[in-house]
Amino acid sequence: MYRFLLTPRWWGINVFAVLAIPLCLFMGSWQLSRFEDRVDTHQQQEDRSARAKTAAARPLADLLPVDKDTSGRQASARGHYDTAHQLLVPGRTLKDRHGGQQGFYVLSLLRTDSGTALPVVRGWLPGDAGTKADTARVPAPPKGEVTVTGALQASENQGTDGVQAGGGLPQGQLGMISAASLVNIVPYDVYDAWITLTDAQAPLRAVPPAAAEGSGLDLKAFQNLGYTGEWFVFAGFVVFMWFRLFRRDAEAAKDAALGIVPEAEAEADRDGDGDGGAARVGEPGEPPAGGVDAAGDLPQGEGKAGERGADRGEAQVEGQVEGHVEAQGAGRAEGRGEAARAGKA
Repeated sequence: MYRFLLTPRWWGINVFAVLAIPLCLFMGSWQLSRFEDRVDTHQQQEDRSARAKTAAARPLADLLPVDKDTSGRQASARGHYDTAHQLLVPGRTLKDRHGGQQGFYVLSLLRTDSGTALPVVRGWLPGDAGTKADTARVPAPPKGEVTVTGALQASENQGTDGVQAGGGLPQGQLGMISAASLVNIVPYDVYDAWITLTDAQAPLRAVPPAAAEGSGLDLKAFQNLGYTGEWFVFAGFVVFMWFRLFRRDAEAAKDAALGIVPEAEAEADRDGDGDGGAARVGEPGEPPAGGVDAAGDLPQGEGKAGERGADRGEAQVEGQVEGHVEAQGAGRAEGRGEAARAGKA
């Protein structure tokens, strides 16, 4: 009864199912592992940030370049602030237990002993960086040689929250903290990193370090989780469709074996001709060509032909009747003539 499984159509279905199901399961497992890696990295980053707050600061040169391991670590650098190039970074939100408040970062450039400058976020202030009343509260950076300590951060990019990469900001403002943005503002080299001070000068508030890119539970992490569910659903759909097709063809084969459905029709249906067992021309139950229509009338062409045939039939009958009558009249006339001749004799 299951001989249909050996047909070319079912060979193709089986090969597709055998290849598709493991592929879907593999891709779903891979996406799930990506999500778990992001969760683990996020947890490690939080643990590292907690340890970094109490760990001893290390020289800046020992932590460069910034990566997932060094991001958030306490770094120290020595030099003097460039008071002529203090910058404000507008549109930055500082989150706390009461929610988020809009404000701006205060950024100063520390000229280190090597000559390369290190961007230092000295703190955050609420308000608008374009309002004189708010910017008047910004304290001047310390003068002379200083040693700064803060959490090391990688340069920002267009995907960082609060970044204004479009430009068009007033003089003295910076949309993105990065060496590429600062190279056109200052006449010296800048480190491809920055630090946020642990202890901010009043009335500034310290900016907490951000998690390294790709280490947090961001949108990409939840996309991996969503893709995991999609791949497993695809695998289940392939299994469902295989059993559905198998059940349909098995029932068709069983009906054919019992004589409920002609074997030829069952074979054609299993071969996918798509006629669904429609009646063939010449099979019982099909009206002959030129038969009556749905209203029980003859087709128009055949109706006219029938009328012409009926007229010819009536003409033939009339001709036969007239001929018979004429023959009887002639017979009577001939009989009377013979009788008259006999009387005379």
